[in-house]
Amino acid sequence: MNWRRIGFVGLMMAAGVLAGWHTLARSGNARAAEAVAQPRIPVTATTTRMRDVPVYLDGLGTVQAYNIDEIKAQVNGILIAVPVREGQEVHKGDVIAEIDPTPYKAALDQAIAQRAEDTAQLLSARLDLRRFQDLAKRSFAPIQQVDDQQATVDKFAAAVQLDNAAIVTAQFNLNNCTIRAPIDGRVSLYQTDIGNLIEVGSQTSGIVSLTQDKPIAVVFTLPESELGQVQTALAHGKVPVLAANSQDASKLLGTGTLLTPDNTISTASGTISLKAAFDNPRDHLWPGQFVDTRVQVTTLHDAVTLPTVAVQHGPDGLFVYVVQPDQTVAQQAVQVGYQDDGFSVVTKGLSANQTVVLSGQSRLAPGTHVAATMQPATLAAGSSGGSPG
Repeated sequence: MNWRRIGFVGLMMAAGVLAGWHTLARSGNARAAEAVAQPRIPVTATTTRMRDVPVYLDGLGTVQAYNIDEIKAQVNGILIAVPVREGQEVHKGDVIAEIDPTPYKAALDQAIAQRAEDTAQLLSARLDLRRFQDLAKRSFAPIQQVDDQQATVDKFAAAVQLDNAAIVTAQFNLNNCTIRAPIDGRVSLYQTDIGNLIEVGSQTSGIVSLTQDKPIAVVFTLPESELGQVQTALAHGKVPVLAANSQDASKLLGTGTLLTPDNTISTASGTISLKAAFDNPRDHLWPGQFVDTRVQVTTLHDAVTLPTVAVQHGPDGLFVYVVQPDQTVAQQAVQVGYQDDGFSVVTKGLSANQTVVLSGQSRLAPGTHVAATMQPATLAAGSSGGSPG
């Protein structure tokens, strides 16, 4: 009887041990299965960088010719030649147009001949004056005759001076029959055709116009609140200005230098106009063209940067997901001081060479396991445009 009881108890103990072992095995398998079943969220990520970041102010501008000259005739006559082509680049002193010089050449010849005649008469009058003066000294000629002859000499001297002035005028008119470029520039479309009579008094339009496009100017506007930054930058030296295509800001048209802000602020729009000069060697800038402008007012040195797409907006402010060494993510609050060209400058919350999530944030929460695919920061930034913040 006792042996039966002892055997039964031992059998029950063995059954309990087996049941406990089975329970522990099932619990371990469940935890392992749960670990295997927990998926890693696929995301793309990049590392933060420390670099120098130029700070820009963005505006909208209009290209203007540095100088515009309307070429008009200064003498009346028939337009006989326009030896320049429409759209041609010309240099200062090149012949632009020609007026028929025939009447002005004749007027010059006439003035020269008249001066020769009056000069001969002046010489003769001076000789007579000299003789009358000698006779008067010996009392063979009255003083009145000497005075009259002196007046004749003065008369012919004045006539010669008048002839000289007429020659200068005639030469000036003749020279103006050939119209030369006053500046380097580009020729407009013809405004007056060859064969037309040019009348200075009734000339409503020019023959052509010249626009100086090397260098060329860009006039643009900025909010009045940004004037202080511009003035500070000007006080430290030359201020670079970038001009880009207004339809595609990625197409840089030229790099110039800021000349000056305007002397007044527009009370209607609250903006200030500024002018910049561009060398424009390849004619990418054209008078009347609309461009996007960027004024570099300073440079942030050793700034921590990351692509703007990594920055998320939460109820408590801006944050990013940082990938931890165990491939989980942590939510990190950040402060952004400046945004531009797809990059953000982080002033608080991150340091250089930290891994942050670029895409897939909507499926993440603190502690989530991720499978991160690394992407260069430059490519990540290129996928999203930026603006000053």
